[in-house]
Amino acid sequence: MPASLSLSLRLACAVAALVAAGFALSGCAGVSETIAPAFADPARYELYDCKQLEAERKGLASRTVELQRLMDKAETGTGGAVVSELAYRNDYIAVRGSAQMAEDAWRRNRCRETPPDATPAAATPQRPDIKPAPKR
Repeated sequence: MPASLSLSLRLACAVAALVAAGFALSGCAGVSETIAPAFADPARYELYDCKQLEAERKGLASRTVELQRLMDKAETGTGGAVVSELAYRNDYIAVRGSAQMAEDAWRRNRCRETPPDATPAAATPQRPDIKPAPKR
């Protein structure tokens, strides 16, 4: 067998193995929602007040979106499903678990979202109107 054919055959087998692993691992995606709390510390948010929980929930939500975007982007490339699973899935599951724990603490503490400031202009200092001095 020529060397180039042997190399092509090995490369094809490697690609097929990566694709098969990607399909096998992508089946775990639905399971991650039920396993997520196992990757988070249940007592982490016990002493957080509502203001801290609100900031934590927003941070976890943005991190979840960021990881989902990275996984979606990775899946567009060759062997992307495998890269996505290996590089991002564990972080994604851990963040989802933390988000669930923070949400549970939020509900237990009966927290409410902070309303947006009704007068945003009052929060920023205004420059006084300065009129030029009259010419003499």
